[in-house]
Amino acid sequence: MSVITVSHVRPVVAAALAFTALLALSPAQAVDMTPPPPPADAAPADPLGAARGLIGQQRWADAIAELKRINLTANADWNNLMGYSHRKAKTPDLAAAERYYDAALRLDPRHRGALEYSGELFLQKGEPARAEARLAMLTQHCGQCAEQAQLQRAIEAYRRGTALPARTEAGYNPGR
Repeated sequence: MSVITVSHVRPVVAAALAFTALLALSPAQAVDMTPPPPPADAAPADPLGAARGLIGQQRWADAIAELKRINLTANADWNNLMGYSHRKAKTPDLAAAERYYDAALRLDPRHRGALEYSGELFLQKGEPARAEARLAMLTQHCGQCAEQAQLQRAIEAYRRGTALPARTEAGYNPGR
């Protein structure tokens, strides 16, 4: 029978530790770099995000094409963006803009963006009484919100006979 001494165990332990270290560094044990899936309660991506970006760049025809591509006709925001893009296009289509704003308001009668922008459309068409009716609706629904203030300024400019207040498209807000 042989006797195991400490001097015999040390090389075995050292070899076992070296083997374990090699396993830890093997490709099979590499760190998984794939991102984890989003949480189940994460908000979905904005399907209108690309169109909003194009509007922010004043690329009206491209925005209209993108909106047609996603075709969310039962969505008030989609209709509001279509109306806005048609109204601001190089060759405005005011009749189409009005149809889309009306559709947005049928879907959501309190849609602040559609109320404001349709009021501005009415000023473009020379119909201040209709713009004032939209202002009254905004005031009723949201009080002194940004959309109400913007339409109020546009109506005041119209009454003075000056240009409508400029809007930076980069700061475009479709309103809700």
